[in-house]
Amino acid sequence: MARAGLDPDVVVRHASALIDEQGIDALTLARVASGLGVATPSLYKHIGGLDDLLDRVAAAATADLAARLGAASRGRSGRDALQAVADAYRRFAREHPGTYPLTQRNLSSDAWTAAAADAVASVAAALSGYGVDEGDVDSIRFVRAALHGFVDLERRGGFGLPVSVDQSFAFLVDALDATLRTLDSR
Repeated sequence: MARAGLDPDVVVRHASALIDEQGIDALTLARVASGLGVATPSLYKHIGGLDDLLDRVAAAATADLAARLGAASRGRSGRDALQAVADAYRRFAREHPGTYPLTQRNLSSDAWTAAAADAVASVAAALSGYGVDEGDVDSIRFVRAALHGFVDLERRGGFGLPVSVDQSFAFLVDALDATLRTLDSR
């Protein structure tokens, strides 16, 4: 018998936690069902299978990232907004090592597409102090690529040199700021 309160959001939250704790390869419907105290077939009342669940987890993670980016930069401008978004982006990747990569999936689901658009809009809003708007795709991609590259390398243990990773992240944000100020002046 299904636990009281079991709904698609509960299933997605549980699957997300499983992925963050054990990695995406650990995600099976049997593990999710066991963790929720239900039989595997009971999950099909709430989700359409493993692919559907993974798509829902990706959409939820992307929506969470977008909300965090938007909240971090709200009321800020210029370098302060850039720093806030960079810190929120990095913090999200650290707190959600398994689901963070799912925020980078290009899905055709309406939920993921809307969440991804919100994430891009949050980055654009944070960059508005540099003269960037949502139509300045190159500047937005520049910042997203730099942040993603850094956090992905950090997440995978790719920084082995004996130099502070925090120092390198500060350098990255400084370089982004300097470049964006230069682009704004053209």
